Amino acid sequence: MPAFRVNTFPTSEGFQPRAHWAPTTPFRRILFYLRLSADLQTSTVYFDLRQRLKTATGRILDVGCGNSPFRNLLNSGATEYQGIDVPEATEFGYRNPRTIYYDGKVIPFPDQTFDVVLCTEVLEHVANPEGMIGEIYRVLKDGGIGIVTIPWSARFHYQPHDYHRYTPSMLAMLFSGFGTCRISPRGTDLSSIGSKVVVGYIRNFLRIKPSSFMGCILSPLRILTAVVAAPVLLLALVLGHCGIWFGLGSTDDPLGYTVVVGK
Repeated sequence: MPAFRVNTFPTSEGFQPRAHWAPTTPFRRILFYLRLSADLQTSTVYFDLRQRLKTATGRILDVGCGNSPFRNLLNSGATEYQGIDVPEATEFGYRNPRTIYYDGKVIPFPDQTFDVVLCTEVLEHVANPEGMIGEIYRVLKDGGIGIVTIPWSARFHYQPHDYHRYTPSMLAMLFSGFGTCRISPRGTDLSSIGSKVVVGYIRNFLRIKPSSFMGCILSPLRILTAVVAAPVLLLALVLGHCGIWFGLGSTDDPLGYTVVVGK
């Protein structure tokens, strides 16, 4: 029988997503909203969560919380917030002293502890999603809700810990154990195209390394290309945000999906 060769993917990225920071200081607030204007993927997540978290009450669990960038969206009805994450998160710039670190398998709380479980852009990094979803169900109180966001049009990121892209059909199967399940697209195909343009534009800048001989030759060309392409970048951002805010384009190829489940 012919031998099969398993490809080994690189563990370092040419353009790794930057860590999210909560807008807890004036400077971080400026950076946060600047990011929302340029990072269309994060913008879709923020837009959805802003609508859904303003009515969240009781005890809140944030699974894979990172630096808790969306905690500020909670109102006074949220009596307790607790973030949990895996130790590997620190390798990607996420260091939150208020986080409880766990093994990524068994959520360290008893059954029916939380009124709301939040899980943003995490499930694609879980090799066994059924296990995590089962744990979310377990720690949710009866009548509680879970809010899960998942990317669809996203590059291979946080390598090598990126395993899945889920269609709505698969998401419906994964969350079928809950009493209710609603799956909504985030953005449209125009948002996805705009995001790709932005990523390609930024990568062009990151590749500028004038310390090398070829870098000295190519750097001016790349800078010129970035200047000439600036109107294209602006158009891509405008169309991308039109997809997010006004639904312009097709939702068959969005940036991601938001799943809201009830127990």
